Amino acid sequence: MANKKYYAVAVGRQPGIYTQWFGEAGAQNQVVGFQGARYKGFQTREEARDFIRDRCSGEKIRVKPPGQSKTRPTATSTVKPDVSLADRTIIYTDGSSLGNPGPGGYGAVISLPEGNRELSGGFRKTTNNRMELLACIVGLEQLESPSAVALYSDSRYVVDGITRGWARRWRQNNWSKGSGGKALNIDLWERLLSLCDRHDVHFVWVKGHAGNPGNERCDQLATQAANRPDLPADDGYETGPSPTS
Repeated sequence: MANKKYYAVAVGRQPGIYTQWFGEAGAQNQVVGFQGARYKGFQTREEARDFIRDRCSGEKIRVKPPGQSKTRPTATSTVKPDVSLADRTIIYTDGSSLGNPGPGGYGAVISLPEGNRELSGGFRKTTNNRMELLACIVGLEQLESPSAVALYSDSRYVVDGITRGWARRWRQNNWSKGSGGKALNIDLWERLLSLCDRHDVHFVWVKGHAGNPGNERCDQLATQAANRPDLPADDGYETGPSPTS
């Protein structure tokens, strides 16, 4: 996937076309924590200009006023945060598995004052869900002290598992699901829940492959890692009790 060169912000703190995503002068600062933001990355300035023009002329954006009751997010919508994300450490994550199961990788991008930190790794045989979880874990493990974090992921498995309380209920029930079956990827859920106990993590779902620059970069990192030669074994999967998902 080619890198985007122009970032169009149709609705944000300062709408316009930006030539970088991260940094003080980047598009990210215009949209993160801004309710109802509309933005996308493009290869050309003309495409970015068309996006802004179309959104401004053909789409009425309604921003919910403070205090108005919130609607329940659907399976296809972005989770609307109930807290301000402006002052949080931003982490983007993604996971990939070629074949699922098959060679897999994870990618994470942490936005820090001194610059972005990119992390990636892979395994010879694993699953997409495991790599999505591991991307979150690796990103959060880089934070030396308890931090307020906005973690962006395109995995419903991960985001719903935390925000809807599923993973914590599984742990309370000795990792048994309500349906009677055993939860999968227990080793990684244990690590992620411990990190969530240490940090104030607000999970935000984003649609994958939809022009979100942070998500796209993590996808690149994860895919590149999955294609590396001589990948190590994912012991939690290959030697786990039920390596099926």
